[in-house]
Amino acid sequence: MPMQWTAIILAGQRPGIDPLAAHFGQEYKALVPIDGEAMLTHVVRSLHQCGEIGRIVVLGQQPQTLATAAEMGGGGEMRQSSDGISKSLEQLMECGNLPFPWLVTTADHPLLTPAMVQEFIKEADGDLSIGMVEKQAMLAQFPDAKRTWLRFSDGAWSGANLFAFTSDNVAAALRLWAAAEQDRKQAWKLFRHFGPILALRALTRTIGLKSALEKAGTRLGLSAHLVSLSDPVAAIDVDKPADHALAVQIIASRKAL
Repeated sequence: MPMQWTAIILAGQRPGIDPLAAHFGQEYKALVPIDGEAMLTHVVRSLHQCGEIGRIVVLGQQPQTLATAAEMGGGGEMRQSSDGISKSLEQLMECGNLPFPWLVTTADHPLLTPAMVQEFIKEADGDLSIGMVEKQAMLAQFPDAKRTWLRFSDGAWSGANLFAFTSDNVAAALRLWAAAEQDRKQAWKLFRHFGPILALRALTRTIGLKSALEKAGTRLGLSAHLVSLSDPVAAIDVDKPADHALAVQIIASRKAL
């Protein structure tokens, strides 16, 4: 029997009013509707359609408020999040009742498909894998796309909100992420947490993202791996009304096929 993954959906939100949720008259971003269903519902359904996924856990500040949306997609285990993503994931590890490997994604990823998940899982390697989309792949299909790009010698990259954890070695990366999260959108600032040489190489673009992740992982005592995803839609999460409008168009085009 193929190895079964535990899927963790991050469905919490930062303190204060979420602008996208407020725009759609919702208290929680995960419940913003797309095509008549909450974003969380879309994500849960896609994960249920993957034979590689054995368990689905939904992590949020008010899990019971999200339970109906999760149930509409096929259901999941509702868990209470803690103070911040990193701490919440560490606490799940400490529980000891959620077997590795883990697939971690987010509730604001309603365009996630089983094919994206399966490609990512197939290519995942080492203790930690991070799914990304390269800029040229995105612009070839979406020439007007506006994303946050991390620029390296092997291209510019945008995150796909897909992470693979295969052991509790990842706890070291989570602790660093808690300290570095505010720098996540600028490569050199992010990599300065791994020392001046790696930060300088990121700033001057004399290192590729694949190598940078590997070196950063080594500094943390784990193996880190870049997964370059073939479908650029994997990097389209929904953070603002323009993203929402694009997601609606993409879902409509899928239905028309």
